[in-house]
Amino acid sequence: MSNALTAFNVVQEPCSTLAKLPAKPDCYRHMVAVSDYRSKVGRPSRQGRVTAVLGPTNTGKTHLAVERMLGHYSGMIGLPLRLLAREVFDRVVAIKGKSSVALITGEEKIMPAHPVYFVCTVEAMPLDTPVAFLAVDEIQLCGDPDRGHVFTDRLLRARGDEETMFLGADTIRSLIQYLLPDAEFISRPRFSRLEYSGQRKLSRLPPRSAIVAFSIPEIYETAELIRRQRGGAAIVMGALSPATRNAQVAMYESGEVDFIVATDAIGMGLNLKVDHVAFMGLTKFDGHGVRELYPAEIAQIAGRAGRHMNDGTFGTTGAAGQINPDVVEQVTEHRFPQIEKLQWRNAALDYGSISGLLRSLQVSPPADRLRRTRENEDLYVLRTLSRDSRIFDQTKGPAAVRLLWDVCRIPDFRKTMPDIHARLLGGIFNHLITGDGVLPTDWLARHIDRVDRVDGDLDTLQNRLAHVRTWNYVANRPGWLSDPDHWRDRVREIEDRLSNALHTSLTQRFVDRRGSILARRNETDLVAAIDSDGQVLVEGEYVGELNGFSFVPDADAESEEQKNLVSAARKVLANEIIARAGNFVQAKDGAFSLSSGTESGRPVILWQNSSLARLGRGTDILSPAISLIPNELLTGIAKTLVEERLTLWLRDRIKQLLGPLLHLKQNANRDPSLDAGARGLAYQLSEHMGVVSRRVVAKQVNVVSREGRRALRGYGVRFAEHNLYMPALLKASPAKLRFDLWRLQQTEDSTVAMPNPALMSVLVDPNAPEGFYDAAGFAPCGQRAVRIDILDRLARTLRGKSRKGPFPMDPALMSTVGCGAEGFGEILTKIGFRLVEIEGEIRIGPIPRKRPQTRKRLTQPIALEKTAPHTGRKAPGRKTKPAKSTRRTPAKPIDADSPFAVLQELKTRLVKNNRPRRGRNARPKKVRSA
Repeated sequence: MSNALTAFNVVQEPCSTLAKLPAKPDCYRHMVAVSDYRSKVGRPSRQGRVTAVLGPTNTGKTHLAVERMLGHYSGMIGLPLRLLAREVFDRVVAIKGKSSVALITGEEKIMPAHPVYFVCTVEAMPLDTPVAFLAVDEIQLCGDPDRGHVFTDRLLRARGDEETMFLGADTIRSLIQYLLPDAEFISRPRFSRLEYSGQRKLSRLPPRSAIVAFSIPEIYETAELIRRQRGGAAIVMGALSPATRNAQVAMYESGEVDFIVATDAIGMGLNLKVDHVAFMGLTKFDGHGVRELYPAEIAQIAGRAGRHMNDGTFGTTGAAGQINPDVVEQVTEHRFPQIEKLQWRNAALDYGSISGLLRSLQVSPPADRLRRTRENEDLYVLRTLSRDSRIFDQTKGPAAVRLLWDVCRIPDFRKTMPDIHARLLGGIFNHLITGDGVLPTDWLARHIDRVDRVDGDLDTLQNRLAHVRTWNYVANRPGWLSDPDHWRDRVREIEDRLSNALHTSLTQRFVDRRGSILARRNETDLVAAIDSDGQVLVEGEYVGELNGFSFVPDADAESEEQKNLVSAARKVLANEIIARAGNFVQAKDGAFSLSSGTESGRPVILWQNSSLARLGRGTDILSPAISLIPNELLTGIAKTLVEERLTLWLRDRIKQLLGPLLHLKQNANRDPSLDAGARGLAYQLSEHMGVVSRRVVAKQVNVVSREGRRALRGYGVRFAEHNLYMPALLKASPAKLRFDLWRLQQTEDSTVAMPNPALMSVLVDPNAPEGFYDAAGFAPCGQRAVRIDILDRLARTLRGKSRKGPFPMDPALMSTVGCGAEGFGEILTKIGFRLVEIEGEIRIGPIPRKRPQTRKRLTQPIALEKTAPHTGRKAPGRKTKPAKSTRRTPAKPIDADSPFAVLQELKTRLVKNNRPRRGRNARPKKVRSA
């Protein structure tokens, strides 16, 4: 079994310390107790100058320590956060190079072959490594209930050969004097002033503000509000990986966003350019209960405002009320009560047995200014695992007990229930204590594969990152893995991928780059561009589209944001509108089109798929008016040019498609070949857009001379049996234009769409207004409406085939009008034909015309008497004549040899030849002489 513990290198401190003690009995007894404690856990053999650099935030303490460390041939600095350690590591690497600097944290280890400078978290400081300079930052955390005992241990035992520096707030001065009477003190004043600005609404916070919240849901909620109102915010939490944190901070530092939402981790030395700090609340859950923030904690966080020589402000926002004036005075004046006691836990542990280890962890502190820390997570896990009989039996000897305690100190990055965390650590210990003393490769791979995914929401990604941090911690324990380098690289790759995915998700959800840019819309140097598709980009962000001369804001933007989009677009698109107006005037006619509008059915003129103008009623049906669609961007000379160009195009368009109708209208009163009747028909055709029913113009048709008909045919008019029409106007484009112009004249709006001009017939819509199908070029025939030229062609075809009487039904005739048998009969009836059955065969024949009645119609109806049933008796008072029999007596056959036979044949022929023929073309046949 390999020993996976990194034990403390216990060293001794020189006894000269006691000789320098003041001659005070209490202090003497205290120092004797501390010296005895240090003799048990080991005291440094290296003793240099001890300096305590104390002061509020923004005093350059960390910067001073880094500079002092780099002034020595070797050094080590312990920092309270992994994120801060990574930040300082990058700074030192930039100065000394990668080969000289090591990064040691619980979850990450970058160890070159021969490092001389060590940047660590306080918990991971390798105290057995001799260095010339050693520093511990945020030393006032000795009073923290959870981590304070670690900082206290570093205060008592961590030393550099030449110089030791403790950095922190002035609240720990008295305790350092008490424990380290030889220490020198350096007070650092704040570079800038910190003032209280009271409470402000979230929407009124100044740019470059940090909003501090104390729970993840509150952070997300706040960031979402800022995204809606101010364009977005960066997120900084202690649970983020360094890569994610650096990416989020980079957005803020670059000015991409003006706000940052963070936990209280922002107060631990993260150097950001913050002008204002706003507290979303004044209470926090510290792991045991909800409590109010201490004044020193408020000062630590608020001190992030006003870096270097720039003054800063702090206040509250959201549901947080005003800060107590006494607390405000303490924060602004940097006067806080001294810490009374430091958290302490025995480091001289008994690894002989589990019971001995538990007892040694409960040893009372050696001095009255030290307080034994409460039972933390690692001690709870140790108690839980010690009750497992299998683990208790396997933990025999100091090496096994030391390994168990090392496993129990794996942090619960997942923040799960203590028993769940204890179960995982118990599994790790069982694998380490048995077999080869390392974690099985397949077991470790299964756990790591579960988190090697980048899908899911924010909570899922953060949960996976927390799992990765656990395995990162395990992978950096010496002796726990068979191939530690492989697993460290594998876990780091997963952490990087998850960090990138988390950063992307945070940015997508809480950062509105476009809104952030528009929030600075008062700036005059906004850079805008318009691509070939008409997309408008302001500072590289999509804000909408320029359709024709109209700016269409992004549909996903909210109503308030759309106003900002239009405002920003108006500034950057003014020159573009003028340039487009010039191109518009020079555009060819093919660049424009006419489309039926969606508003009140009014046609609209399109350019580049954008609606520019609507048509309205003009002086007559062939001269419609043009009205531009309201547009805030199109004004002045540009608007005038657009109107003139559209008017010219519409005039040419009507002339191109409805040329025959215009020609007829213009020459109706000037052409001498047109008599009065023909001119009347020309007027009716103009008013009905080239199609008129014969029923409407029956009188004019009857009086038109043969020369007038010939002249109208020369203008393209066709005289059909049921309609007068101009075939050239029934084509698709002219028919559509005719219909649009007709619709402009209607007083009532109709939602019925125009029939497709390419179809031969359509179903009749009962909601269609009067004149609808005539304007569309169709004739209603029962349930279907047939295109007028198709109906005329069908009528002429049937008329020609029926000259010799009814003819067999041909299915091809139904395809002529594009319908089935169910509607064909109604169409035939419309044009004067019918389907008849003759000798079992369906035929088509003309509908017989009714003969005119020669008898006069009675002005008063005759009252018919009801007759009684016939009884065979005479009715009283009436004389009756016997009814004549209608039954013919059969003629007697004539003898063929009789001379009367020849006369009979002649009579038969005369009767047959003189019988009148039915139909309008019937002529009497000449009777040949016998």
